[in-house]
Amino acid sequence: MEHRTAAQQQHHHHHHQGGGEVCVSGSSVVEAWRGIVNWLGFLAQLFVQILRGTPSMAQMFISYVVSFGYNPFLSFSTPDSHSFKPLPVVEIPLHQTTPFRVSTATSSLPRADVTGSPASDGEPIEKLTVVLDLDETLVCAYESSSLPGIIRTKAVEAGLKCFDLECVSPDKDSEGKPKVNYVTVFERPGLREFLKKIHEFSDLVLFTAGVEGYARPLVDRIDTENRFSRRLYRPSTVSTEHREHVKDLSCLSKDLCRIVIVDNNPFSFLLQPLNGIPCVPFSAGQPHDDHLLDVVLPLLKHLSTQKDVRPPLYERFHMPEWFRMHGIPASSLPA
Repeated sequence: MEHRTAAQQQHHHHHHQGGGEVCVSGSSVVEAWRGIVNWLGFLAQLFVQILRGTPSMAQMFISYVVSFGYNPFLSFSTPDSHSFKPLPVVEIPLHQTTPFRVSTATSSLPRADVTGSPASDGEPIEKLTVVLDLDETLVCAYESSSLPGIIRTKAVEAGLKCFDLECVSPDKDSEGKPKVNYVTVFERPGLREFLKKIHEFSDLVLFTAGVEGYARPLVDRIDTENRFSRRLYRPSTVSTEHREHVKDLSCLSKDLCRIVIVDNNPFSFLLQPLNGIPCVPFSAGQPHDDHLLDVVLPLLKHLSTQKDVRPPLYERFHMPEWFRMHGIPASSLPA
């Protein structure tokens, strides 16, 4: 402490004796180099985490990068959005049915619909409609200028598929013309196989809070087989008392027995809490993520055999209670 004070005094003396000459103390240089070394060490640990497939530190860094590169043409979901706890691979046996616990949020369901029973043999059953979110559910995307090249390189080396995309931003340039943004997109592992498999037993709908100028060219790249029967973008979302950009499933079907939404942001299905599957968010720091094929796909297959998807989804996730825990009163949830 005494040495540092002396150095500061010497700096003050030089400043006045030298007619405005500014001297940088040795301690300042040491601190600067120490900061650089610490940052390089952090990056080194990040790369090790990516290569090992342990995403904790990688996710933290990616979120840090995205917080500076976040752009409103991407999905409304941001790095600090509420996320649901990770789904265990097996929580209840998928071949069994469990009694549906009737609560305030579900008491309006017809008695025949609260049994959670599968369709009987030979009984016609409507095809399941699966509504899929885009960002952090099927892919993750970052503005290319905000994503360090070495992060992309290491993620690809670890097995992630990625591509670059030009998309039209809602922002205007100085001449009033739409800006073109450059985005780097990482596909969630197993994405193409996942879409292929669920298309075999369901109607697929893409529903994103992202703007069309960004989402349309992206979905064109990941859905080359045109498996999505419909694509809905930000203008199709609604605002509620508690959240904006909510995805109201009633615009797709008035009968909620055979429709389900998969989304990393549970508030997206606030209006139909019994029809939502909260998906673990995906980032570029998760090259070994297996959530789509090992968790979501088996659950969707199970739901495709149910007359009403809401009883088993309630038994698994208890979303009305989750919303109340996050400050949304029961009176704000659908009856």
